[in-house]
Amino acid sequence: MSEIRMLLVDDHPVVRAGLRSMLTDFEGMTVVAEAADGAGALAELGRLTALGEPVQVVLMDLQMGTGMDGVTATSRIRALDGPPVLILTTYDNDADILAAVEAGAAGYMLKDAPPEQIRSAVLAAASGRTALAPEVAARLMGRIRNPEPALSAREVELLELLATGLGNRELARQMFISEATVKTHLVHIYGKLGVDNRTAAISEARRRRIIRGD
Repeated sequence: MSEIRMLLVDDHPVVRAGLRSMLTDFEGMTVVAEAADGAGALAELGRLTALGEPVQVVLMDLQMGTGMDGVTATSRIRALDGPPVLILTTYDNDADILAAVEAGAAGYMLKDAPPEQIRSAVLAAASGRTALAPEVAARLMGRIRNPEPALSAREVELLELLATGLGNRELARQMFISEATVKTHLVHIYGKLGVDNRTAAISEARRRRIIRGD
């Protein structure tokens, strides 16, 4: 495989500098551009493509301040038939993993992974294979071996909003559904989590790492 050209997307300049230094130490890999959020990533991809200098892999953070988040950017990059996106983040909860996979991410790695794991993940993404952090893969295997009723993406989204303190009316408005549908979702969520109220649902979802903790 020829040199792998990468776009690095993270809102923290110090983190980008550290990642750039690590990645450029790997033979056959080079960071050709950086962006501080998803919108910047899309702009850089467009610029490089116009110059005839395409990117082979995008390394994408998930949360980037007030800018476009990594999941939205990943979805748009894939919709444009852009390069594979490897998520590189500190978050390892079910909500983030599910959102990234549904957006079309080629892999999901944690920033504290050993450099060689990140190198292997970049190589996998560049060659069209899936790359999962060992911790993420282990959690997925655990769920397969000890299955629990799985929450849908919509139910996870509702739980995340619920954890912010929104009432049924606000939840309905945010999700563009009726209050009756919100109540139906809550009944299903309570049943799957084995709880009977909102507070317990949020607590259990955080314990299982379905949504982020405080």
